Amino acid sequence: MVAATGTTGAGIIDTGAVTGAATGSGSGVGSAGTSLAADYFQSYSVVGLLAVVGVLFVAVAFGAGRLLRPVVPTPEKLMTYECGVDPVGEGWAHTQVRYYVYAFLYVIFAVDSIFLFPWATVFAAPGYGAATLVEMFIFLGFLAVGLLYAYKKGVLTWT
Repeated sequence: MVAATGTTGAGIIDTGAVTGAATGSGSGVGSAGTSLAADYFQSYSVVGLLAVVGVLFVAVAFGAGRLLRPVVPTPEKLMTYECGVDPVGEGWAHTQVRYYVYAFLYVIFAVDSIFLFPWATVFAAPGYGAATLVEMFIFLGFLAVGLLYAYKKGVLTWT
């Protein structure tokens, strides 16, 4: 689209005539595109400014807290705290892995169930019923296969 009109002696491309054609000077086309782009980026600049103000607010709050708090370390403050009772025994506790597996399975199925709500709204829209119904049964099939796999591996047995 952009073609050079010639080169100068130093090898620099002279785009003087091309610049006027590319911006659309005189036709008004370029000014509408520039205005549209300015409006588009202005809406994001408001979001960016709000994010910067939020980060500054948090930074000032943490900085003020650090400057204003009393710092008096004592042995009691440096001791491990465990529900108001002095700690007894080692700090390492063995936890069975199956509790993490239960939590992991819960997170998987809870997050996957979130996808059912947008599906229900699209399913109610005219013209999307059959396609979304098939897609949802495929999705539920994947969930059922995952649950069946966990059951076959014995993950869901409590003892």
